[in-house]
Amino acid sequence: MSTTDSSSPILLSVQGLSAGYGEMLVLHDISLEVHHAEVVALVGSNGAGKTTLLRALSCVLPSTGSIMMDGHQLVQSSADQAFALGLVQVPEGRQLFGRMSVQDNLLMGAYRRSSKADVARDLEKMYEIFPRLSERRRQLAGSMSGGEQQLCAMARALMAKPKLMMVDEMSLGLAPVIVEQLMDVLVSIQRDGVAILLVEQDIHLALSAADRGYVMETGYIVQNGPAQALINDPAVRQAYLGI
Repeated sequence: MSTTDSSSPILLSVQGLSAGYGEMLVLHDISLEVHHAEVVALVGSNGAGKTTLLRALSCVLPSTGSIMMDGHQLVQSSADQAFALGLVQVPEGRQLFGRMSVQDNLLMGAYRRSSKADVARDLEKMYEIFPRLSERRRQLAGSMSGGEQQLCAMARALMAKPKLMMVDEMSLGLAPVIVEQLMDVLVSIQRDGVAILLVEQDIHLALSAADRGYVMETGYIVQNGPAQALINDPAVRQAYLGI
């Protein structure tokens, strides 16, 4: 997707992170980083712990270790504090308010913002980026197609003015032509200076879009490096790409 300078400032730094559900530990000593305006892929098979990691980073799930977001420690913080620092998630399955209009869903993304003029300007910007949403602005979000709902979820996240947007299983259940359109949107988002943590089972798709990547297995980071190097790595190709 890009050639982000790896010497650019670190936006998110995770060190020794462990988390789970009750007494069941799912994540083990996770360390990773995301630089400003960088696309990082987090890949692995179903059950590897990718969504659990996003929940921990968003402070929805308690964790131990260190999560530094733009110089602020998030371990022991609330989900609202993480959101306020610009860490915004596009969840798996979109999780829109199905009985609300598209426009009301987008405005929900801006609920913390105080300037009505800025929100109105950004709302129109979303309609420029996502013309399909402009056509559907009064339609109930739950009545749209899966691809349109994914666009809406991404636009809602952008309305929060994120510094880092975490996108969970964006391509799940969508036709390839829709996925290609969504990838084009990610390109434009990155160009606007937003960092992206792209979580995908489709490993080739994610690594093809990313600057760097991390491979997860059963709650551990087992490999990381430049995305192209991971695509060309024989072990990754055999284990995940069937090559």
